[in-house]
Amino acid sequence: MLDLQSPADEIEILPARKLNARVAGVYIAENDDFETRATDALELDFRGIFNDYHAGHTRRSGGREPWYPRGTEMRNERQLSILAADELALAAEGMGLAEIRPEWIGANLVLDGVPHLSMLPSGTMLFFKGGVTLKVDGQNAPCRIAGRRIAERAGMADIEAGALLFPKAARRLRGLIGWVEKPGRIEQGEEVSVRVPEQWIYRA
Repeated sequence: MLDLQSPADEIEILPARKLNARVAGVYIAENDDFETRATDALELDFRGIFNDYHAGHTRRSGGREPWYPRGTEMRNERQLSILAADELALAAEGMGLAEIRPEWIGANLVLDGVPHLSMLPSGTMLFFKGGVTLKVDGQNAPCRIAGRRIAERAGMADIEAGALLFPKAARRLRGLIGWVEKPGRIEQGEEVSVRVPEQWIYRA
């Protein structure tokens, strides 16, 4: 007799859920550099944040995309960097620093109220009360470039050692990258509905 059992019956599936968050900080990189500055609000279209360093429908591939020749034009899924203050504090502790400021590593948003923000899965939707919707692409892997900037801004004695330490100290604490699904304006203090999709682990 034909076995009609679905493969999904053998896989643990976690249901979708909703969380509440708040915008604790908004930041923009208006110059030809990834470091940001604090502001009161962000204006977004389908390219990302107006006049931001990472805005654009497309971007050039880099070290994170070894499957392409460096500089290949590709879709820009890295329009915004989203962080959590508690995770930044853990990363700072791992580097022996008093703090890591969101601006130093190019944050656009700092969110409060979401435990383990960096572990939110790809496909998570962020619905801002003012009307903006962002979609999470995935974790933002910590890199030496951001580590070097932290070491410089924090006044570390050994800049290169700090650059190398950050990827280890901030592993799975570096926050998320995402893109604009519905444009508009995001303001400091705004409420956010976080909708985590159904999840499972794929094992072939």
